[in-house]
Amino acid sequence: MVPQQPRRLAVSILNRIDTSGAFAEPLIDRCLSRWRDGDPRDRALVTELVYGTLRMRGFLDWVLAQFLRKNLAPAEASLRNILRTALYQLFFTERIPPRAAVHEAVALARAACPGREALVNAILRGVLRRRDRLPYPDRREDFPGYVSVLHSHPPWLVERWLRQWDQEETLALCRANNTIPETILRVNRLQTSGEKVIETLAGEGVVAEKTRYAPEGLVVRSADRLLRDTISYLRGDFQIQDEASQFIARLVHPVAGETILDLCAGIGGKATHLAELMDNRGRIIAVELLANKFKQLHVLAARLGIGVISTVAADATRPLMEVPPGSCDRVLLDVPCSGLGTLRRCPEIKWRLAPGWLARHAALQKRLLARAGDYVKPGGRLVYSTCSIMAEENEDVVRHFLEQRRDFHPIPAETPAPELLDGDGYLRTFPHRHGTDGFFGAVLEKETRTG
Repeated sequence: MVPQQPRRLAVSILNRIDTSGAFAEPLIDRCLSRWRDGDPRDRALVTELVYGTLRMRGFLDWVLAQFLRKNLAPAEASLRNILRTALYQLFFTERIPPRAAVHEAVALARAACPGREALVNAILRGVLRRRDRLPYPDRREDFPGYVSVLHSHPPWLVERWLRQWDQEETLALCRANNTIPETILRVNRLQTSGEKVIETLAGEGVVAEKTRYAPEGLVVRSADRLLRDTISYLRGDFQIQDEASQFIARLVHPVAGETILDLCAGIGGKATHLAELMDNRGRIIAVELLANKFKQLHVLAARLGIGVISTVAADATRPLMEVPPGSCDRVLLDVPCSGLGTLRRCPEIKWRLAPGWLARHAALQKRLLARAGDYVKPGGRLVYSTCSIMAEENEDVVRHFLEQRRDFHPIPAETPAPELLDGDGYLRTFPHRHGTDGFFGAVLEKETRTG
């Protein structure tokens, strides 16, 4: 059994997300990895409560506001998360009896917030009496409010998307953002094939099949065990990576023997894919500001059998001493961004962002792209990508760069799925249209010197 009661652990994780700015996925993985032999139902409940509460937080807070006489103090974050998880169970789970959800929440409040258990009991019992008569915003009279509350997105973000798309498109996007994303694998073509991985995983209780778009992609349909415990994972047959994300390395179109620069490498998901596409021959320079990410990158590369990646800890907005100007055949710039294309996987993002952050991200992205252009050889290729669906971070940044750098021009992205390209030849994916994360990718080519 999980040492902590599942609801208590879920509240603890939500508290840490709120107070430390951590992301849910690594916290859940770290907590549950300690109890691999625990009851799978307890593990599943922890995961559902954390992600479900994060996805529906706007709705849950709106419901809570209907029953509170005054707002909870900021210091009562734990009490708020106890109420949120209980409300999530009352509104969005069928297998948990309402009385059990109320009883457990009161017990949690008694232990974590002594003296507040009566308030929790009163609120939740009031919700049970009135949940079918709540005054939700009317879709016809207040469409933005309706979407914001019923589909749990910040009002400013709904308003922003309604300026970019029509009502039905915005509603479809918000609905998709609240769905549970599929688990997607990237087959390591250096070691195996998709067919072999499907066969091997089947012998370990994991059912997988080819993805719709990505050539190296597999979608997991069911699993009797953790993927990271499978023999196939441990020997480096695959890496977990969303289908849309798998397209970015392919936009770079790396060739064996070339020098590739990955300017914002993170933990190496795309750098290792580049290495696989170039048959582990050539040189990949992975640059990352946060050097502590290199430990994960090296572990990943070793598991996948990759040996062509070198790392540089540096600020990519400044000149790199290790990389001479004009020395790279291809440059990948997968910039830090809002992450608004990944809300299915990282729902906490939508509650952290504020409207002004988009301009802040765009300013940094423009500086990074300007610097990235310096390292491309004449005739070489620069790929700019984000996991955002916002114009401010995507085509607006590219347009600004092209106005400043007349030695670059856009070329249509090369992809096995041309239906994912827009009229400008940019890669664009959306959760509600393609069932993937929302990504943007632009391919820019540097002019060849003449005369």
